[in-house]
Amino acid sequence: MAKEKLREELLKQLSDNVVSFDEDKVAEAAERVVAEGLDAYDAIINGLAAGMEIVGDLYDKHEYFVPELLMCADALYAGLDILKPHIKEKEGKETLKGQVVLGTVQGDVHDIGKNLIKMMFEVGGFTVHDLGRDVPLEKFVEEQVRTDSEIVALSAMMTTTMMGMKKVVEMIKEKNPQVLIMLGGAPVTNDVAKLFGADGYAESAGNAVQEAIKMIGRLRELQKK
Repeated sequence: MAKEKLREELLKQLSDNVVSFDEDKVAEAAERVVAEGLDAYDAIINGLAAGMEIVGDLYDKHEYFVPELLMCADALYAGLDILKPHIKEKEGKETLKGQVVLGTVQGDVHDIGKNLIKMMFEVGGFTVHDLGRDVPLEKFVEEQVRTDSEIVALSAMMTTTMMGMKKVVEMIKEKNPQVLIMLGGAPVTNDVAKLFGADGYAESAGNAVQEAIKMIGRLRELQKK
């Protein structure tokens, strides 16, 4: 019981200090997780990542802006650097696999949401192939084929650029129907994602974090079959 209380306390410290972008306190809490022999992967997902979800929501509500996001990211990585080497072998086999291609579609230069997603996939142990912003549509297909990535995540912030997503989904599914595709960005809705043939949809930066983690879970289920 005492250990569970300690776990909850340290998870809260990790989360709260990511939100308040306090690198030193995040590092202290991460060191304690290791010293107490607690589960490092649990601390990453339910501590650091949980904090970043809150950060995403604050950004969506215009309470946090780009400088805060960058400082929160630094705090998250301060904890990640300490915890990642301590992920247990068994968990590592389950969690540290998979690749994701992501980018903002052609004509669109907004990349804050995409950068949050990138971070979350890295936290989940995935190899990330970040194509950046204003990415030619064919490049997503080429990179998926080149890397054999299981997930492709597309972002668009304008209605005009959003239409390019449909083409990317069609091109990728034609080459490999097993690839999971996630769409996100201001003009995108769940109905649009379904209409375009995507497998997942992220309503906001905060929601995108949850969607990314859910897709990783779904992918694990697929890999077990």
